[in-house]
Amino acid sequence: MIDPHDESSEEVDAGAQNPGIEGGSLSETQESRVRRLSEKARGLPKVPGVYLLKDAAGVVLYVGKALVLPNRVNSYFQNSADHGPRKNSMLPLIADFEVLECEGEWEALLLESRLVKDIRPRFNERLVDDKTYPYLAVTLRDEFPGVFITRAPGDEKFKGARIFGPFTSAHSLRQAVQLLQRVFKYRTCELDIRSDDPRNRSFRPCLLHSIGQCTAPCANRVSPENYRADIDRFLRFLGSKRSQMLRELRSEMEEAAEARRFERAAVVRDQIRAIERLDERERRRAADGSFDWQPEVTSFVHDPSRGVRSLQKTLDLETPIRCLEAIDIAHLAGDETVGSKVCFIDGRPFKDGYRRYRIRSVENDDYMAIREVVSRRYREAGGGHELYPDVILIDGGLGQLHAALEAFDTLEVQPPMVISLAKKEELIHVQKRGEPIRLGRENLGLKLCQAIRDEAHRFAQHYHHMLRSRSLFEDGSGRAD
Repeated sequence: MIDPHDESSEEVDAGAQNPGIEGGSLSETQESRVRRLSEKARGLPKVPGVYLLKDAAGVVLYVGKALVLPNRVNSYFQNSADHGPRKNSMLPLIADFEVLECEGEWEALLLESRLVKDIRPRFNERLVDDKTYPYLAVTLRDEFPGVFITRAPGDEKFKGARIFGPFTSAHSLRQAVQLLQRVFKYRTCELDIRSDDPRNRSFRPCLLHSIGQCTAPCANRVSPENYRADIDRFLRFLGSKRSQMLRELRSEMEEAAEARRFERAAVVRDQIRAIERLDERERRRAADGSFDWQPEVTSFVHDPSRGVRSLQKTLDLETPIRCLEAIDIAHLAGDETVGSKVCFIDGRPFKDGYRRYRIRSVENDDYMAIREVVSRRYREAGGGHELYPDVILIDGGLGQLHAALEAFDTLEVQPPMVISLAKKEELIHVQKRGEPIRLGRENLGLKLCQAIRDEAHRFAQHYHHMLRSRSLFEDGSGRAD
């Protein structure tokens, strides 16, 4: 058993005698210790879980989580592995380890959080330069509770909220929140939503509703009662094992069906199926009806989520980038000028969010064309009737960026972040910044911007060629090859 209050033991050599530690002996060499621990790690079950690394006195040095226990634990006993200065100094002290199997990655994340909070192992300490751990907050005081990641759970806006944490990894927590949003469809926006707000009737939900990750209480697409039921299931899921939660949900589904509440029974059925698929990562259009990622442009980076995080860091944004849109203009000597808007969600293209525009105001003026597309695309968001994307990218340099910003200046509500990407030198111009950002060619944030810029260009060119072909046929001045 783990004693979270045992701080009396002193540091001893990893090979010191300790009858309570399997395999420990005075004569054990460092080589034999590493070999023993590696063999034990390789024999672990290939399941998610939490591991506790201990010294020769049985004191827990470090608590970590793993998607596959043997792979992660065994990495500590490989000579070629580099875990960083802090963990490297811990490696000679490890005399044994203990593991706790979990049913999924999310359960491992929660269990790791509880154990670190209770035991406070010294090698888990990460509070440097006043940095605090991330927490998960569910604002139960709201009519439609939101789910947020915060490093300041004591803020007034989280008064009355259900707080989980602290967690050791903000990245893992963000991934888990996005993953579970597919199941319970809670909101993660900062909107002040009330069911009696008359503006809800004309509000356009964000794209998370289109891809089935939010029930859109902002637009009255779900009742307060049904939304609260989804939040209650989410909270129950956080506090129980997945198998137990599935049993409870199946019972709830059967009760709803017997009461002839078939719509709610179908909702619970879909949540059961989504929970059973939680370990799946890449989703393509399949029998489950999931939204369509465009496969031909998902290979621009091995991990699109890393590209999103890199861009977030480059732009110094506090909140993660979920939705990113790009705008491009295409024409040939001013003939058949068109504009395009493409959309990426979580670093991947979302075709249902693509739009194209036939320019009406000008023929051969890219700046005016950009102003027209921006005005037409973001009129609703500028009027407060829908949410802006997190980042808007304009294809071009500083002039194109200024043209877009001039259009946004005519709108009452301003976008959170507008940037442009210039060709050739690939400089990123950012609103309200004097100097452009120059990134290395291998920077994943730059690769993400290039991918969405190139996709907007491809989409605009396709529309432009289509209109030109139609014009040639109508004029009788051309023929098909």
